[in-house]
Amino acid sequence: MAKKQTQGNEHTACASMKNLPISTKHSVEISNSLRYKSVKYAKAFLEEVSELERAVPFGRFNKDTGHKKGMGPGRFPQKAAKEFLKLLKSVESNAQDRGLDSSNLKIIKLVPNKAAIPMGGGRHRYGTKRTHLEVEVKEMSTKKRDTPKKEKNVVKNEESKVIETPKVEKKEAKEAKEAKEAKEAKEAKETKETKETKETKETKETKEAPVVEKKEETKSEGEKQ
Repeated sequence: MAKKQTQGNEHTACASMKNLPISTKHSVEISNSLRYKSVKYAKAFLEEVSELERAVPFGRFNKDTGHKKGMGPGRFPQKAAKEFLKLLKSVESNAQDRGLDSSNLKIIKLVPNKAAIPMGGGRHRYGTKRTHLEVEVKEMSTKKRDTPKKEKNVVKNEESKVIETPKVEKKEAKEAKEAKEAKEAKEAKETKETKETKETKETKETKEAPVVEKKEETKSEGEKQ
């Protein structure tokens, strides 16, 4: 027989319980609600279910089940919840024995299976309910959770900077255009004023020139006489 590969299982712990007198259908619905959740959340959830404070949503085996507050069809499988609590406590102790942080565990595997059905009752015998449960837990590192958040914040800051820069550039471009237009308007006004002054001077000179000629002509006529 080939040996099972144990690589990558340093941060995991397992536990199993056999032939539990609970409903397999109830176990399936509970496991669907707790799979990929933290052990803390699962324990609190199961305690509330066992005390009839919280219902388990039934998404598969929900024939003729009533709706509960805040959800669709649901029930209070107290007996199964108590067995799940025992299973989680045992897997926590196994994780501590392996040197894992029991306060930072996540359920990565939670499988209920139908067990053999023993018959009982003598002449009027009937089948009893039996279920196998298996759970696997993994220690989640805090560093891996912190780094993506920091990277996301950095990316968001960079995006905000990239978004802000075009606005600044647009404002600068508008200001530059306004300054250019003002300069052009001033230059146009100055050119117009210079042209007007030149024209006025030329008109004055043209008007004065004939008067001087007439005076000279009158003087020359008087001398001749």
